[in-house]
Amino acid sequence: MQICTVNKTNIKMKKMKKLSVSILATVAILLSSCSLDNDDENQGIIPGTEVTSQNLAGNLTTDLRLTSGIAHNLIGALLVKDGATLTIDAGTRINALAGGTDVYILVEKGGKIIADGTADNPIVFTSNATNPQPGDWGGIIVNGKAPLSRQAGSESNSAAEVNAAILYGGAVSEDNSGILNYVKIEYTGARIDDEAEHNGLTLNAVGAGTVISNIAILNGDDDGIEFFGGTVNATNILVVNAKDDMFDFTQGYVGTCTNLYGVRENGYTAVTSDPRGIEADGNLDGNTPTDIDQSQFTIDKITIINNASGVDMSDGIKVRRGATATITNAYLSLEAGATYSDLVDLTDGKGDGTDAISITGNANTANGLDITDIKNTTSGGATVSITAATTGGADSSVFAWSGYSF
Repeated sequence: MQICTVNKTNIKMKKMKKLSVSILATVAILLSSCSLDNDDENQGIIPGTEVTSQNLAGNLTTDLRLTSGIAHNLIGALLVKDGATLTIDAGTRINALAGGTDVYILVEKGGKIIADGTADNPIVFTSNATNPQPGDWGGIIVNGKAPLSRQAGSESNSAAEVNAAILYGGAVSEDNSGILNYVKIEYTGARIDDEAEHNGLTLNAVGAGTVISNIAILNGDDDGIEFFGGTVNATNILVVNAKDDMFDFTQGYVGTCTNLYGVRENGYTAVTSDPRGIEADGNLDGNTPTDIDQSQFTIDKITIINNASGVDMSDGIKVRRGATATITNAYLSLEAGATYSDLVDLTDGKGDGTDAISITGNANTANGLDITDIKNTTSGGATVSITAATTGGADSSVFAWSGYSF
């Protein structure tokens, strides 16, 4: 019997999880018929080869295709290395070990993920737990070569919150990291510490050659989707019950997002002190306010709804720290007992958003929502126009494929 090996060099195990993950990985290796570590011909994956069981962890150095109808288990950190492509067929389901911060997929610069589902056969990334919870696993991270905000004269390179030894960023605006289309991501957002955490989908300096469309991110323990710089555009993104921010932009993001829908359900509980619908920084965490090429992005059609009775949303829309946003066709609403601390806030102790900000949209004034609750920049130069109405925002019908009931 051929025994295949999985390279565990880059899997960072927490003390409490190390033994259980190691046991599962050992069993998986004995049962598996292929290797993720392409050190020699006997251990290499043949592109397109189907296997009876996929146990994913370690360095993926050659192309791998995951097909539907087969059990695929993410048991640790899977690093898609430069030159390798992870292809996932429509209808495929990947079950992630509920191992917290040690279990995630990271596509490195030069690597690709092609997860091209369909409305009838979406691709699902979820927890393997019997009773899955937010934070069961780390989620999906894509590192690209597109530009970031930076100090004049410095390189556009940065270390990620997750696996800081692996850098992202560059000067390739049209960089292509692959396709994520008709993809559902559930129970992600494991926390590393008070300063770093996984999101549902993290896009680090991802370029405009990448396709990000028709994504549903459900029940995560931190942000739904976060853009760290880059130029990638995103279309039809649904975020449900993100424990922190629904949509987060930082470090010089300059793309366009179309048709975003974020909602908190009743019974939702936050895990941070300032969960927001949109949180946008010009530079990384406001720590380098003199950066060049700070965030300047566009959103058309966005809905932000707080239906969690007794739970406050810190800001519906927060644009700060040198960021410039053009947001059109916004719609904000809340149910009885839920609140916004601020509907729109463009101020911050580390710097306001710019006066070039333009935000237009509607808000449902039922249940105490105040459309005048707007904090303009200190100079008052930004354009913010919110009208009382019960229509507008994203088209929720395009998310029927996700199975979520609006």
